[in-house]
Amino acid sequence: MEEQKKRVPVSFILRALVWVVLNFSFLYIAAFYEAHPVLEQVAYGANLFLTTSVMISIGKFILVAFYNRRHASQKVRGNFVLGINRVAAILNVVFFVIAIMIAFGIDPKEFITSMTIVAMAIVVIFREYITNMISGLLIMFSDQFSIGDHIKIGDHSGKIIDITLSNIVILNEEEAMVLIPNNLVFTAVVINKSAQFSSKLSVQFELPVAEKKDAGFLKQQLEPGLRSLPDLAPDSEIVVTIAALGKDFVKYKVELNTADSSYRRQKRIESAVLNAVLALQ
Repeated sequence: MEEQKKRVPVSFILRALVWVVLNFSFLYIAAFYEAHPVLEQVAYGANLFLTTSVMISIGKFILVAFYNRRHASQKVRGNFVLGINRVAAILNVVFFVIAIMIAFGIDPKEFITSMTIVAMAIVVIFREYITNMISGLLIMFSDQFSIGDHIKIGDHSGKIIDITLSNIVILNEEEAMVLIPNNLVFTAVVINKSAQFSSKLSVQFELPVAEKKDAGFLKQQLEPGLRSLPDLAPDSEIVVTIAALGKDFVKYKVELNTADSSYRRQKRIESAVLNAVLALQ
């Protein structure tokens, strides 16, 4: 897998080869281009796109290599590489459009000047998408979230499987894909369950007042079963406390340490605690 990641992409090699051939053609078949001005215009447009595309790819490779080398001995949570890839894709699209203009004999500067009013209208119309895109880039270059994190945003929770320029894609517990607009991250309460590499786990549950139990009694009843769980840290202390008292319920909290900070491991222990409580009823 690592070897595959280090290989130079085939698309980059092909772009570089075409760019070299195209530049040599400007030197050796200049007369042909003079006789066919339309093809010359297309060649100049293609050359602009290939030149910028190759430079963007080289810059991306250098930045990613430098980033990976700098953080080789650290546990990094950011999405720097993802962000660089998205920015590179945007730049490639921009220069591709400019290259198309040149190929058709359109001056990009004059076109942009004449389209200023239309561009402003487009910005207003697509304002939501543009702000979403900016929010997406901010998320990618921050260490708030990473692909693989388990988060909760509003009523939705699950594992992040992708971060795009328009939304965060999460896979919830029902194995359904949920698309959350990037803007929502900055306006809603967000819980990142994977942000802290902690093995501490807290499980809360409620019992009706009629079935209330002493915290010490609950600990005596739950501890033997929990101690046999392979996911529990061997030296973990199991603490049972009353978290809150309501009119019709008593809220309890069980605190313990898992073998590591694995989200799946913590979910298994949480399920085991709740099953043990149900068994007491």
